[in-house]
Amino acid sequence: MGLEDLPKKMRAIQVVEFNKPYEINEVDVPTDLQPTDLLVKVAVASNCHTDGMVAEGAFGSKLPQIASHEGAGTVVALGDLAKERGFKEGMRVMCGIPLHPCGHCHDCLGPESHRQYCANLEGHVGVTTDGCFAEYMRADSASSTPLPDEVTFLSAAPLACAGRTVWRSVLQTGLKAGEWVCIVGSGGGLGHLGIQFAKALGLQVIGVDARDEGLELSKHYGADVIVDARKGKDAVVKEVQKVTNGQGADSSITLSDHPDACSIACGSTKMHGVVVQIAQPEQISVPFPEIIFRDIKIHGSLICSPSESVSMLETIAKHGVTVTTVPFEGLDKIGELVELVHGGKIKGKAAIIVDPEQIEHEKKIGAKY
Repeated sequence: MGLEDLPKKMRAIQVVEFNKPYEINEVDVPTDLQPTDLLVKVAVASNCHTDGMVAEGAFGSKLPQIASHEGAGTVVALGDLAKERGFKEGMRVMCGIPLHPCGHCHDCLGPESHRQYCANLEGHVGVTTDGCFAEYMRADSASSTPLPDEVTFLSAAPLACAGRTVWRSVLQTGLKAGEWVCIVGSGGGLGHLGIQFAKALGLQVIGVDARDEGLELSKHYGADVIVDARKGKDAVVKEVQKVTNGQGADSSITLSDHPDACSIACGSTKMHGVVVQIAQPEQISVPFPEIIFRDIKIHGSLICSPSESVSMLETIAKHGVTVTTVPFEGLDKIGELVELVHGGKIKGKAAIIVDPEQIEHEKKIGAKY
């Protein structure tokens, strides 16, 4: 199929004005591809906490902008450099978020695990450039990942951000099989994936959450110990130390943006341990003794590099990691999706099935996770 065979217009969910409801509009199909680009027919796109920040204007996005940075679908057109990287029409992909990195800064030329940190790129899909809540979207082959046959579109869309983010956080702990990781905010969209990733790597998991739904989800996905954060920091730390011979977890991951979350993670971590900070509250507050007297190190982390994305999908295909989603069929359901997300009772990730035909087709190739 060539670009001339594609429709000229498509439906898309846009942020048209900050702090206002999304609008569904007819817009041009993005056929102005650069050599590294993929034009993807979107199968599924999902909602992320960051989408709310985009809609509030936190990133100064140029409006109107198509929402969602979590998407998966099928390549229908691509540039020459994308072909050289092994992509082809008909390939199922998890869309990349970074768009057109510069290729010459320290992060682009340094360790492969730093590729996603390029500060001189064109933008981030669905954050500062058009995103995935549309019938078609433009992604960069440099950050997009081919899907194993076992992984479904409904899982791949949330994995594009939530999965890539929490997979790297587990890797950044540097832990070995048998060691303890404490996940603060374990029962959300990232947390339930983090538990499964950690278990797949042989870690023992302490899940900390402050919602009944989150605690239930943490238990369902295999956390070895569940702790209710509503008991307060001192009680949480005591319970963590109880199961870790009084030492605390070998490392912790902060996924909750609650004001006390990072403090709880630090207190739950053993002396000289690392806390990987993923959540993005406006301020991170930690009592100074945690850092000065206990030598706790707080390490930030973004999404995966290209090779880390590949290893994540390989782990999912091998270990059967599953993503809890609440699917809505059709772009018209965006209002219902937003209402559910803002209600605070959601379990897992809210997603929109944009193209049901692709969902039916992938069943024939054995997609199951």
